[in-house]
Amino acid sequence: MNVLDALSTRYSARAYKPQPVEKEVLLKIMEAALRTPSWADTQPWEIFIAGGEVLSRLRRAFLARHGEGLPIQPDIPRPQDWPPALQRRMAEMVAHGLKVRGLAPDDEEVRRQSLRRNFEFFGAPAVLYLCQDRSLTPYSVFDLGMMAMSIMLAARELGVDSIPAVNLVGYPDILRAELDIPANLMIVMGLALGYGDPEQLVNKPRTPRRPIGDAVRLKGI
Repeated sequence: MNVLDALSTRYSARAYKPQPVEKEVLLKIMEAALRTPSWADTQPWEIFIAGGEVLSRLRRAFLARHGEGLPIQPDIPRPQDWPPALQRRMAEMVAHGLKVRGLAPDDEEVRRQSLRRNFEFFGAPAVLYLCQDRSLTPYSVFDLGMMAMSIMLAARELGVDSIPAVNLVGYPDILRAELDIPANLMIVMGLALGYGDPEQLVNKPRTPRRPIGDAVRLKGI
């Protein structure tokens, strides 16, 4: 598989087989991803990976907190508003996913269960947490974004599926206690990793991408 194939076949897997991702495979993914570029080669990422019983405890704690109706409080606050074009694309994504699964758009139980799946970590056997020192600027968040994409592409090469999701880091105090993440590190994003279950309808949707003429402006070329 080349990079273009990995980019075109990667998708956000929202249901996983119970099969664990072998430690050797995880390390191979990370060894490749650590080649990611960064500002002045600062390599600002600190990465924690949870699996097995550790991840089971995190999952139970997240579900309990969610069940109490407590909102997420990620270290990086969620946006309070989006520009209209972005709102439209998010709405289209939701509508497309429901249509593919044959579900009604106004079914509140479906929405409730979909949100709960986030706090179940989508059933993934491993979750990776990307962190950086709190003193760093958004430029380092950009570096972590590149790292996240490197991880997902390396995973795809090895047949491992993924999804980045803010709800995976929604309760940072739980993560710090379980994973010994020091207070000076900001927990930026979570990536679930595993072998996507192709039989699950939630993994069927493939949302369209903006046409190149809409997203890219060429000048002098």
